[in-house]
Amino acid sequence: MTTATQPTPTSELTPAQSTAVRWPDRYASTDIHLFASNEIVIPAPPETVWAWLIRADAWPDWYPNATHIHFRSVSGPDLRNRVKFAWTTFGIRVFSKVLEFEPATRIGWESQGMGVHAYHAWVLTPTPDGGTHVLSQQKQRGWLAKLVKKLMPNRVETQHQIWLETLSRVAQAGPPTA
Repeated sequence: MTTATQPTPTSELTPAQSTAVRWPDRYASTDIHLFASNEIVIPAPPETVWAWLIRADAWPDWYPNATHIHFRSVSGPDLRNRVKFAWTTFGIRVFSKVLEFEPATRIGWESQGMGVHAYHAWVLTPTPDGGTHVLSQQKQRGWLAKLVKKLMPNRVETQHQIWLETLSRVAQAGPPTA
């Protein structure tokens, strides 16, 4: 059974949240227009959760807010350190680059699209019962981030919670096949 938390309202970072993610310097400041934080405990080992998380080519099969994945610097299907990829999310085309990559532990990518600059970080922590606690956090800057925060303040958290819940569902079925 998946244990999910409700989306965290956009707010200031708590001390625990600020130390879990290693924000690049340009996202470490408080000059952020939108912050989203979600977490879930998945009853699957970190290696399995990780395998699904980095299998970007398969995201559209199980996460409806990720489409048209295209690897720009190497061939897929998996994300790796420094990989550049383009994709459509929240209805806009974004260009991303993996900046942090620690297998089965953490990944983070920077994205740029129309009116937004963002950093999305994922931290995977093993649980005592063999599962995985997944923390997903994103910071955004730009006019589009300001507009989304004002008009749809929980949109990012809601979509990221769907991402976590569908990640849980596929991970519970086992690792992706080659």
